[in-house]
Amino acid sequence: MRAAGGVNVRKGKLMRLCSFSLSCLIGLWTGLCVGSSLDEKNNIEVYQKCNPGVVNITATTLRRDFFFDISPQRGVGSGAVIRSDGYIVTNDHVIGEAQNVEVTLHDKSTLAAKVIGTDPSTDLAVLKVNSTKKLSVLEYNLSGLSVGQKVLAIGNPFGLGGSLSIGIISSLGRDIRTPSEGLLKDVIQTDAAINPGNSGGPLLDSSGKLIGINAQIVSRSGGNEGIGFAINVKTVKKIVEDLIQWGRVIRPELGLYGVGLDQRVLNYLKIPREAGVMVTQVLRNGPAGQLGIRAATKELIVGFYRIPIDGDVIVEIDGSSVSSLRDIRDILGEKKVGDSVRIKFYRNKKLTEVSIILKSIQEKKYLDQSA
Repeated sequence: MRAAGGVNVRKGKLMRLCSFSLSCLIGLWTGLCVGSSLDEKNNIEVYQKCNPGVVNITATTLRRDFFFDISPQRGVGSGAVIRSDGYIVTNDHVIGEAQNVEVTLHDKSTLAAKVIGTDPSTDLAVLKVNSTKKLSVLEYNLSGLSVGQKVLAIGNPFGLGGSLSIGIISSLGRDIRTPSEGLLKDVIQTDAAINPGNSGGPLLDSSGKLIGINAQIVSRSGGNEGIGFAINVKTVKKIVEDLIQWGRVIRPELGLYGVGLDQRVLNYLKIPREAGVMVTQVLRNGPAGQLGIRAATKELIVGFYRIPIDGDVIVEIDGSSVSSLRDIRDILGEKKVGDSVRIKFYRNKKLTEVSIILKSIQEKKYLDQSA
């Protein structure tokens, strides 16, 4: 009787344990289903809310072929409506040198677009359309972002308008180069599917607010491989405001052009540095021209190469070494109009240090320093 009673007790415990385990599994499955349903509901809500604020862009460029006949070449991309009166932000490389730009709204209506301004350095451009109806606008989210945060991309991949892809923020604070070799900082990396045609389209958070403009992918195949980059909305807002107000971006400049010199050339010039930038042109109305910076007036012929010499060689700006004009632009990209920078340069083998106040230059007139 005891043995039988003991077996019955163990059977009862086992039944209760199985019942509890089954309840846990059912609860877990229900939780997953509910969570999945909530996530799907969020995806649908964001798409329905934001898709009207996303446009498809067709840019047509007229080019001459081998026989000098003019033929149209069309490129497609995406854009985000940022003002209800018709202002749209997209990528500069979507527009390129197009002579004709058209925008297709979510209701399939097509409007001619005017290019308000472009900024190749940040790969951003602003278009304007005149619509008889009020356009749906995407709101900025200027608050902090987090790695792992859900994101949604809407765009026109391969000409397939109104396409949605979903992912997360893979990393923040990336630095990338634009097609024009400009340095873009604080870029968002995402694994949301971004393909050709998505460029210029919005990257959204789970509340449907704009956090970035999709710009580039890293791919060996030409398609999405899970590494995409979006221009941070803080950069977008600043650039867009300048383009709408001025038609260009107000940036600090030195007002000069130059070429990088390696250590072999510098050794020949008896300059004890590993790298530097030989000034080749100086703008008359720029800070460098007003301070008396001198451009090269002679050439050194080495084999098939012509190397400018006899000008000032810039080696440092605010303590940072420079080896190319790109280095100079990167440093100035962190400055503002009115900032002062310290420049070290060699003139006649002598190191000189000066302070220059940066300013924006509109009309570019070159100094004639050939005499």
